[in-house]
Amino acid sequence: MYKRVLLKLSGEALAGGGKNFDPEVLHNLALQIKEVHELGVEVAIVVGGGNFIRGKQLADLGIDRVQGDHMGMLATIINALAVQSALESAGVDTRVMTSIEIQRVAEPYIQRRAVHHLEKGYVIIFGGGTGNPFFSTDTCAALRANEIKADVILMAKNGVDGVYDSDPRKNPDAVRYDHMTYKDLLNKDLAVMDSTATSMCMDNHMELLVFNMNEPGNIVKAVRGEAVCTVINNGK
Repeated sequence: MYKRVLLKLSGEALAGGGKNFDPEVLHNLALQIKEVHELGVEVAIVVGGGNFIRGKQLADLGIDRVQGDHMGMLATIINALAVQSALESAGVDTRVMTSIEIQRVAEPYIQRRAVHHLEKGYVIIFGGGTGNPFFSTDTCAALRANEIKADVILMAKNGVDGVYDSDPRKNPDAVRYDHMTYKDLLNKDLAVMDSTATSMCMDNHMELLVFNMNEPGNIVKAVRGEAVCTVINNGK
């Protein structure tokens, strides 16, 4: 069992195949995180904003990339607040911390304060990405995990139970890897997370576990080491 984990959630996973939020997905997510928390595991969360908006897509529409990325950061804060509401409805104490100062809504991110909150038993939800354009929420997850000294990043995928040699949605013969190194990931150019996030995890020896969020109870199983998944590290 891990002592401190960072859970990376995509915005699309919160939508459950629809738009914005799926209340059932949020409720089930909150119950799983509550169960993990009650095991004595400290939990931090980074959430994406793809269920609302993506900076790169806005650039294709003629919106300045920097402005588009800022819009995407605001979308992640909306999702962070939604996850907070679901967790508090389930009886879990939380704090939302954002890289963009928006103090009437959430606390500004300060590394020492985040660690203090975790040690006090709060679940922390990081919104706003890194606060900088041109960086994804994958990079934010890698950065925050290293800053808070998490034991592992739990990367919750939407309907995919690990890393495959090709897209399992398109190729029924795709093969799942049980274990990979970060060098394998970069050399094979597999789209698990962006190259900046991958390099940051590799350089700082941060373990990554890729699993299917849609499988009931899989977040708890991932923490217990029981989930079907792909483990990525530097080859321990």
